[in-house]
Amino acid sequence: MAPVLADDDIVETPEQGARNAREPLLVIEPLRRFLRSAGLEATEALSAHPIGDGHSNVTFLLSTGVVLRRPPRGPLPPSAHDVLREARVLRALAQTPVPVPRVLAVCDDPSVIGAPFYIMQRVDGTVITDRLPAALDTPAQRERIAQELIDALVTIHAADWSALGLGAIGRPEGYLQRQLRRFEGLWQHNRTRQLPEVEIVGRWLAEHLPRSPAPAIVHGDYRLGNTIFDASAPARLLAVLDWEMATIGDPLADVGYLVAQWVQAGDEPSRFRLSPVTALAGFPTRTELVELYERRSGRTVAHLDWYAALALWKAVVFMEGNYRRAISGATDDPYLRAFGEGVVELARRALKVTREGIRA
Repeated sequence: MAPVLADDDIVETPEQGARNAREPLLVIEPLRRFLRSAGLEATEALSAHPIGDGHSNVTFLLSTGVVLRRPPRGPLPPSAHDVLREARVLRALAQTPVPVPRVLAVCDDPSVIGAPFYIMQRVDGTVITDRLPAALDTPAQRERIAQELIDALVTIHAADWSALGLGAIGRPEGYLQRQLRRFEGLWQHNRTRQLPEVEIVGRWLAEHLPRSPAPAIVHGDYRLGNTIFDASAPARLLAVLDWEMATIGDPLADVGYLVAQWVQAGDEPSRFRLSPVTALAGFPTRTELVELYERRSGRTVAHLDWYAALALWKAVVFMEGNYRRAISGATDDPYLRAFGEGVVELARRALKVTREGIRA
């Protein structure tokens, strides 16, 4: 679903924004001054339109060809939607083989457009969710897409986070315990109703906590829809996007999340599946995807069901937060209003994983 732009999302001046009932997402005049001060092109006719299929941080393509990323409108949970941290991770990873967009400028002054933001290069390619470019729509290319996706994840997990100066973005010790505490707290902050499944899964996760392998960079939202591929064959992953959840911790959390979001033939249909295209012939099953990661990384994926349940449980918490923003009027995205139903579906899926596993 294409992002929705409301009349008050982009204004020309701060004075125009102050007259609106809600804060704007972009204010063109001060943004133009910032771009010029950063040595970037900023024409008098500067304009922007939203891009991407995400429903968390907001991404705009500017008419000058660069991309701006900022948090959504508030109120926001503590520590959520930290775009400055995301920009720091991207700049560090630019020194590695991990494919990421290049950060061009960072603004930590919220008075410019109403929130911190950063500017990055535009990567020309395609984001794969529910359809494939014609050149990649064959079983052989679908298989290669999955291989590229796994290879990029292995590269992320192999990056030397300490040498890159990323030790401050997370504490490896006790990572999983902190995840449980943090998301339990976010659920209490975000929830709009009682959902027993959320409480049951949270208790199961605490009771079955696995021992983590050696720490690595964790993307935190690693899935097919958060990557850009070249639209021509052979399939080639150009960039990994959406690093706002990145930290240092248990790399198997990324594997569990990827598998939990991976659709395969025979799954129940749902409009809340993020990349249903992977059910097509040629894409590996969830079991084959994990086996591919194990072969390429040399790392054994133990307790997969636990990590998959964690991923779905966290997704429930995030979806409820987005649903809360939608019903409060903080966003006009109609898809977020449907999250009320989606949260319930996802919570039931998480509970099912704790009882039946994720590979089936």
